[in-house]
Amino acid sequence: MGLTSNKVLWLAIVIAAVLFIGTVWLWPRLARQHWRSVSGRVGLLLATQVALFASVGLAANQAFGFYASWADLFGTETGQGVVVDHSVHGSGGPLQVVSTSEVPGVRATRPERGGQIQKVDIVGRRTHIATPAYVYLPPEYFQPQYRTRTFPTTVVLTGYPGTARSLVDKLNYPSTAQRLARDGRVQPMILVMLRPTVAPPRDTECVDIPGGPQTETFFAKDLPDAVLGHYRAGKRPGGWGIVGDSTGGYCALKLAMHHPRVYAAGAGLSPYYNAPIDPTTGDLFHGDAKLRHRADLFWLLRHEPAPDTSLLVTSSREGEHNYKSTMDFIQRVRATDRTRISSIILDSGGHNFNTWRREIPPTLQWISGRLTDH
Repeated sequence: MGLTSNKVLWLAIVIAAVLFIGTVWLWPRLARQHWRSVSGRVGLLLATQVALFASVGLAANQAFGFYASWADLFGTETGQGVVVDHSVHGSGGPLQVVSTSEVPGVRATRPERGGQIQKVDIVGRRTHIATPAYVYLPPEYFQPQYRTRTFPTTVVLTGYPGTARSLVDKLNYPSTAQRLARDGRVQPMILVMLRPTVAPPRDTECVDIPGGPQTETFFAKDLPDAVLGHYRAGKRPGGWGIVGDSTGGYCALKLAMHHPRVYAAGAGLSPYYNAPIDPTTGDLFHGDAKLRHRADLFWLLRHEPAPDTSLLVTSSREGEHNYKSTMDFIQRVRATDRTRISSIILDSGGHNFNTWRREIPPTLQWISGRLTDH
């Protein structure tokens, strides 16, 4: 049974309930001051607490999509896979469609009515980074009257560790984009949804690590090339945007600032503004001061020419730790002459899916207004 299986969750809940009832029932019998009785009480309490924590942890993982599998949880996911191109245009692009499915929450079975989710495997030509992703194609993509049209494209990133699937069925990006397009509030867009953790279990913070994964190059060059080689995605400057939450939000802002000719707009939901160094990241910079400075978005604004791009940041006055740094970032960007800044500031909201679901519809409207349609 998989980590995200409902059977695993219910089994953990049942075990926790049985242990709790058993503890209450057996406690009087273990009341004696004897080493066996004491050991029994300790064992029952320990087992009950472990079962309770496991139940809560499994439920939280189901709700927030931190880990997709047991291998993902224990850091043993290392397989790179082999990509076979199935491009509809016959061009050699490093993208393989693994499966297709309907858009969750949309009552339509035909793709020209309800759009389509494609699970894909991508391998970077330059970086050789391999990662799974989900691609949302809007209904218009399959309609005859749009057969020659290219579509604006938005890359959507999770936080760390995160799972790409959570962007589809937890944060509801595809169904939200489709509803907004149907109401005329956004233009039909392709969404490319994946996690920034392209070298699991390491958190690379979208950095080109010396001697390690070239994550920034993957997102700035390999990913757009793979998508452009397979789909009718916009090729003109201004046709691509990028959105992310938490770690993905930091990556989205940084990629838009570092590569404004690739990403015309970048939105960070609950982002931070500098790459941390901790046990999940390891040594990202290997003593390279220039690389370390460029990972700091405040340093970029102070020392390099302002990029010609549009940025959106979000936070909450209560519940988010990034509120002060976000307000500082807004003021710093406003002092530049080329970078444009917008914000969504909630009165309250934590660092969680519920908050981001409140911010995603206006974020998609914002990014749609900044991308060329074809």
